[in-house]
Amino acid sequence: MTEQAIETSGLVKRFGDTRALDGLDLTVPAGTVYGLLGPNGAGKTTAVRVLATLLRPDGGEARVFGRDVRAEADAVRSRVSLTGQYASVDEDLTGAENLILLGRLTGHRRPAARDRAAQLLAAFGLEEAADRQVKNYSGGMRRRIDIAASILNTPDLLFLDEPTTGLDPRSRSQVWDIVRIVVAHGTTVLLTTQYLDEADQLAARIAVVDHGRVVAQGSPDHLKSSVGAGTVHLRLRDAARRAEAAAVLSEALGVPAEPDADPVALTARLTAAADAPARASRALASLAAAGIEVGDFSLGQPSLDEVFLALTDQPVKEAAA
Repeated sequence: MTEQAIETSGLVKRFGDTRALDGLDLTVPAGTVYGLLGPNGAGKTTAVRVLATLLRPDGGEARVFGRDVRAEADAVRSRVSLTGQYASVDEDLTGAENLILLGRLTGHRRPAARDRAAQLLAAFGLEEAADRQVKNYSGGMRRRIDIAASILNTPDLLFLDEPTTGLDPRSRSQVWDIVRIVVAHGTTVLLTTQYLDEADQLAARIAVVDHGRVVAQGSPDHLKSSVGAGTVHLRLRDAARRAEAAAVLSEALGVPAEPDADPVALTARLTAAADAPARASRALASLAAAGIEVGDFSLGQPSLDEVFLALTDQPVKEAAA
C-alpha cells in the first residue's frame, strides 16, 4: 500500500471570527506532486502553515507521514521543508554564502556544507552567480536559490507555496523543471498555486479549495471531465452578429452559448461525450446556413480555467493576477 504523505480530516483553523480552514479533508500519496488550487483567501497558505507545524489547528486531525502535527511536531519538522511565497535567503550574502550558512545551521561540517552548496548551485544553473549577492539576482534566480536552500537536507515532503508568482515564463519553466527533478529523487511536493497551467503541468492530483474546504479533487483530466465532455469555442468575423450566432449555436448544440470577454467570441459547454463532434459539426453548418462567418472554431476538452470557474465561481483573471 502506498504511504500517505499527508492525511487531514475535518481540519479547522480560525482567525477571530474567520474560519480560514473549515473542515479541510486531504489525502496526499507519497512521491507525487499534489496541487492545491484556489482563489485568494481560499485557505491554501493556512493549510501549508498548519501542516508545516507553523500554526496549530483549532480542530480536526492532520498527519504527515503518520505523525500528528500537534502531538509530534518535532517528528514532522524533521521530514519537511517549506519554501514560502517570498525568498527567505539573506540578500546581502552571495548565493554560495547563503547555502553554506544554512548547511552549517542544519548540521553539516564546513567542507560538507561547501560541497553541498556547490552541488546545488550547479544543479540549479547558478554556478556563474555563486559569488554575487542575492539582492542582485533576478526573480527567477531568487526562487531557484530559495528552493535550493529548502533541499540542503533532502526532505521527504517539500511545501511550495506559490513558488512562481511574479516570474516571467522562462523562469517559471525553470522552476517547473526543478520541481520535477526533486520529485524524481523521491520527495513529495505539496504545491499551492493560482496558475492553472502550473497545476496542469506539474500535479498528478489536484484539490480545488474554496472558503477553507476542498470542493473537488482528482487528476487534472478527471476534474476537466467533471465540468463537461467538451467545450466549443468560436470567434466570429462580425461582432454585430454575436447575439444571432449565440441563438443559432444554442439551438444546434442544445446547450447555452455564452459570450466571452472577447467581443467576437462565444463558448458552449457540452455535457455528453459520445455525440460531441457530430453536434459541433451540425452547429458549424447551421452558422454557415445563417450566413454567419466564423473566423475560428474549435472543440476541445474543458480547461482547468473552466474547472476553476465552475467550482469556485471566481473570475479567472482574479485567480491568475
